[in-house]
Amino acid sequence: MKLIRDIHQAKLAAQKPVLSFEFFPPKTEEGDRTLLDRTIPALLALQPDFCSVTYGAGGSTRDKTLMIVDRIQREHQLTAMMHLTCVNATREQIGEVVAAAKAKGINNILALRGDPVAGSNATFTPTEGGFEYSYQLVNYLRELGGFSVGTAGFPEGHVACHEGKYVDWDRLRAKIDCGADFVITQLFFNNADYFEFRDYLTQRGVTVPLVPGILPILNAGQVKRFTALCGAQLPASLLAALDKIGDDEAAATQFGIDYATQQCLELLRAGVPGLHFYTLNKVHSTTQVVRNLHLEL
Repeated sequence: MKLIRDIHQAKLAAQKPVLSFEFFPPKTEEGDRTLLDRTIPALLALQPDFCSVTYGAGGSTRDKTLMIVDRIQREHQLTAMMHLTCVNATREQIGEVVAAAKAKGINNILALRGDPVAGSNATFTPTEGGFEYSYQLVNYLRELGGFSVGTAGFPEGHVACHEGKYVDWDRLRAKIDCGADFVITQLFFNNADYFEFRDYLTQRGVTVPLVPGILPILNAGQVKRFTALCGAQLPASLLAALDKIGDDEAAATQFGIDYATQQCLELLRAGVPGLHFYTLNKVHSTTQVVRNLHLEL
């Protein structure tokens, strides 16, 4: 399978954005079947360049993450990336996961510190014999070799970085220097946050792709929960529009499609290297946004 760093280089040369989708491992066997037999095939019709699969809190979905990534690559011949976190794992245990990935031909990994099992607002406690910071995981994977390694960036600063977003961005720059090939950002709804993030890093010598992560809103309650967990802000105008829509879920979904479309159009005009969609394992919204942008052509 292709390395994601090579995908970005080829798309940059062709002056086209990289399109990617993110999935999470379902909790039930029925959910697995829906994702694998319906959701993923439907979204692959949009011709993404790669997909990624998250790694549950504390590594709780290790085997399922590997299984889904493996099946995407074997059954659809599409590059897929697994997320990997430092939580609840020693260096040796992480090595076992990496070896299992390599045996399945998985050669793209998103290296993350990961959230504590109790959630993003809980205190992160390093595992004895493990990694405390994601830069250590990036280093480890780079030393092993054979992988294209990505990492996460936070346009509004990481929720756990109390020193402020500029300190967080400097730490990201150091992490990139450890060997990260690309960055996928946390969700955001104000493009000005992404542009400041991008400009800050590029002015300090960062040249790897800084890919915006896009979440098409499905309903007000859900997006409020997500942003509370990750520390992202909802612009006042967006909140007002959602409050006006109220409990009309169909209207909220259409609003989310329209908002994400306009957000992506502005980002594409500004020359972003790609768009990474948090699909929430749903087909409709991501499909509509991508078609509105004519990226499936």
